[in-house]
Amino acid sequence: MMDRIQKALTEKGKKAFVPYIMAGDGGLETLKEKLLFLQECGADAVEIGIPFSDPVADGPTIQEAGIRALSRGTTLRKVLEKVQTFKPEISIPLILMTYLNPLVAYGLEKFSEDAAESGISGCIIPDLPLEEEDFILPALEEHEISLISLVTLTTPVERIKEIGSKATGFIYAVTVTGITGARNDFSEDLAAFLSSIKSVSRVPVLAGFGVSNAEQVREVCKHCDGVIVGSKIIDLFEQGDLAEIKRLVSTSEGVSLT
Repeated sequence: MMDRIQKALTEKGKKAFVPYIMAGDGGLETLKEKLLFLQECGADAVEIGIPFSDPVADGPTIQEAGIRALSRGTTLRKVLEKVQTFKPEISIPLILMTYLNPLVAYGLEKFSEDAAESGISGCIIPDLPLEEEDFILPALEEHEISLISLVTLTTPVERIKEIGSKATGFIYAVTVTGITGARNDFSEDLAAFLSSIKSVSRVPVLAGFGVSNAEQVREVCKHCDGVIVGSKIIDLFEQGDLAEIKRLVSTSEGVSLT
């Protein structure tokens, strides 16, 4: 049975586009406005970053957005409380990107309960290894929150198979060896890498890290089920260029599912 994220990423018959924003960047009062705008633009889901003092996967753009959010007092609890106030207006899945430390500090059971009440559909936890997923998975499953798995260019084939057999929501395919941020090009092995994940995954495969323009969106989408764009979306919001965000989000509409 498809979970909510799987359904949202496949029901439109096109490649999926999932933008990333940092909660609290510009103030938590802007979160609703940004989410509703991205929903209106045609985003299939939105990844919401939770600012953290010691990120391991974030590049300079997202780190700076996190610092701006932290300086305004943004916390995981405040983000969930804010999202809950406009939950009925959101029709697409919301996915939190956070780290283990804030979740442990919050309390895993309480976090899962509050996240579900706020309408959160999934969680990405970059510093949670596959072998330790049971640390939080039962609490998430109890509240029907998908745990999104990451696969990198250096992940061994057997491990990809194991992840693919257990994955929920979608698999996050990391397209570069390193941190987030815009790239001019990708590895020549990217197409084969994405195809290898798709061949063993029971859920959609979305590519992220480094995707920053329409040409890259179209190219990457040829080899997987959609893309996640973060740093470029943050930059465009910071610049107030909403028209360009709308154009970028709509890029995947012309790439049909195969």
